[in-house]
Amino acid sequence: MNVFTGIAIFFVVWWIVLFSVLPFGIKRHDDPEPGLEPGAPERPRLWIKAGATTLLAALVWLAIFLVIDLELIEIRPA
Repeated sequence: MNVFTGIAIFFVVWWIVLFSVLPFGIKRHDDPEPGLEPGAPERPRLWIKAGATTLLAALVWLAIFLVIDLELIEIRPA
């Protein structure tokens, strides 16, 4: 796996993990003020979720890298 492929795979994995981490810990407003979206989270904690996403994406990327590097799945043109 070259550097560009590694970065591209990490980018895709990061976004997939982000969308699976976003719903965790969401608490809606009990009594939303006028003008607020009723489904908007009270405290989204995006920095914590971005950090958790990066850590989980790094672990998933490492697993993908090892599978490719150890040739457990061969990814070569025919």
